Amino acid sequence: MNKMIDIRIEKITLNIGCGTDTPVNVARQVLERITGKKVVITRTKKRTTFNVPKDKDIGCKTTIRSGSEEFLRRMLDAVDNRLKENSFDSTGNFSFGIKGYIDIPQMEYDPKIGVLGLDVCVTLERPGYRVKRKKLSKKLGKSHVIKKPDAVDYMRNKFGVAIT
Repeated sequence: MNKMIDIRIEKITLNIGCGTDTPVNVARQVLERITGKKVVITRTKKRTTFNVPKDKDIGCKTTIRSGSEEFLRRMLDAVDNRLKENSFDSTGNFSFGIKGYIDIPQMEYDPKIGVLGLDVCVTLERPGYRVKRKKLSKKLGKSHVIKKPDAVDYMRNKFGVAIT
């Protein structure tokens, strides 16, 4: 089999949007507890239609690159190993939401924090995708790009996910 067409996980990005209701420090604690990684605060770039001022903290995010398969299995357990087909985009990436961090295995409820949900975004890649990241005029070939059916098959076969 050709190793260049094998699909792998490039990164997993976790995001909690706080808006104006939830304190950003609480969301930061939740993400640090889940991942054990450094968390970045996201800020508004300009005034939005929701009248949120410029440079206001509105959420936090973190990225996982090493140990991503085991971490993804944990996140999929929180949604009972089920994903919707419309969670996948045309380039094979997918995302899903977790309603409360207490749904994740090995996480305990903290009354000081309450219940916070989060978004999990998974980016898939094939060997040779570093060409895409370089600042060169070269592009990926059409046959090398991951398509939606490829990503769905990968999740079914590798992780045993039910696609509805």
